[in-house]
Amino acid sequence: MELESHDLDLLDLRLLAALEINGRASFSRIGEVLGASDQTIARRYRKLCAEAGLRVVAVRDAQRLGQDHWMLRLRCAPDSATAIADALAQRPDTAWVGLASGGTEVVCMTRPRSPADHDDLLLGKLPRTPKIMEIRAHQLIHRFFGGPDGWIGKFAALTGDQIAALRPERSEASGPARIDPEDEPLVAALERDGRATYPELQRATGRSESAVKRRLAALLASGAVYVDVEYHSEHLGYGLAACLWITAAPAALHSVGQALATHDEIAFASATAGPSNIVVTVVVPDTAGLYAYLSGPLGRLDGVQYVETTPFMRRVKQLTYAKLR
Repeated sequence: MELESHDLDLLDLRLLAALEINGRASFSRIGEVLGASDQTIARRYRKLCAEAGLRVVAVRDAQRLGQDHWMLRLRCAPDSATAIADALAQRPDTAWVGLASGGTEVVCMTRPRSPADHDDLLLGKLPRTPKIMEIRAHQLIHRFFGGPDGWIGKFAALTGDQIAALRPERSEASGPARIDPEDEPLVAALERDGRATYPELQRATGRSESAVKRRLAALLASGAVYVDVEYHSEHLGYGLAACLWITAAPAALHSVGQALATHDEIAFASATAGPSNIVVTVVVPDTAGLYAYLSGPLGRLDGVQYVETTPFMRRVKQLTYAKLR
């Protein structure tokens, strides 16, 4: 894939790629790997935060934690969809909230932390919300791409040696993926700022700096949480995102999902329960790019029987609530 934007240059793209690999790497370490000074990297980082909506945050990996993960499609009265999307975006258990279908549909990914949270949203709050006319809930049952695997990597902006030099060290004895109650203040602080310093994390948790370092290393090594980046993809020249609801022949479900994961345009792909059995997020420069993908790489996939396309009019939330326009 190529950088399509005039807003960002190759160093900006490499910095995003470096942060996607190791969001907590120091500016000096990133600069050393990229061949730039730490002052230059810090300046570019601040620019990306101000102009491209860059944020580095920790994310709980629902799949590794064995928690339910859902994609919701809410058909709303036209005058209420924006307010409903904004309300969902403010919940800590949602991601990828967007307005679609001419502003009458809200698409939302949820990560409930317990069955009670799931029931409260799907069986309690949403059915009682005025002007929600239909609720379709799709449980995500197998991730093909996304989560710790970031879309920026598909630009191949870094060499294999650079990726290896940036990748954080992993403990051999990482233990099972779990977040204990005493980990919650640490995870919450990292969800606000994935680059929070160890003294800041010490103050947020009341634990010693060495204890914070050990527990954070264990959480990352086990895969319970990962550090991710969010940004406005239009600053890379990719201004259109859409959900594709794909029906594949059951025998071809896994092979289709694996093939989709390799496509440059795919930022997320998962098998799902429901009328369709695969949902993906596709990111392209424009409507012509969407058509080219639908009629080309996707259209040529054996086993694909049906595709419903839902372009986002506006992304309200990626990982954090930022009212993306």
